[in-house]
Amino acid sequence: MAEFLTDIKTLRERARQKIEEGPITSAYGADRERVIEVLNEALATELVCVLRYKRHYYTARGIHSQTVAAEFLQHATEEQGHADQIALRITQLQGEPNFDPEGLTSRSHAEYDDSGTIAEMLKEDLIAERIAIESYSEAIRWLGDNDVTTRRMLETILAVEEEHADDLLNLMENFGE
Repeated sequence: MAEFLTDIKTLRERARQKIEEGPITSAYGADRERVIEVLNEALATELVCVLRYKRHYYTARGIHSQTVAAEFLQHATEEQGHADQIALRITQLQGEPNFDPEGLTSRSHAEYDDSGTIAEMLKEDLIAERIAIESYSEAIRWLGDNDVTTRRMLETILAVEEEHADDLLNLMENFGE
């Protein structure tokens, strides 16, 4: 059985230091301020994706619109969940989640889209998901073991973004106009 590298007395003493930092202990190895910046960019990206998917949900027209619109709504709901997770993590890191609509699209990695056809919507949504996949993959590699909690959260979100991309590709192949 592996033993702790630090004795219990030392762990207890460290826990009493800088108590105002909450979950941020001496074991935290990342640049907290930069992590918060990266997470705020991810938050903006998720919020733009929610808005894009909601628009597509309400404006999808055509023979396959009900099936595709239902997928858009599901994705919007999941992206909102991602935004909530990210905002919570930012506050856990003692940062401020940036929900300011001013500059939202410039902080976002993905773009807003107002395509008029289902085929265009699917293509633009797939592009946005691919951007998210690249962004989250890069952030996960960058964090490494320096912030395991944030990394794991991003890994979970990444898996859903990959599922979204697969869903969209399948819809493009089956329902594209």
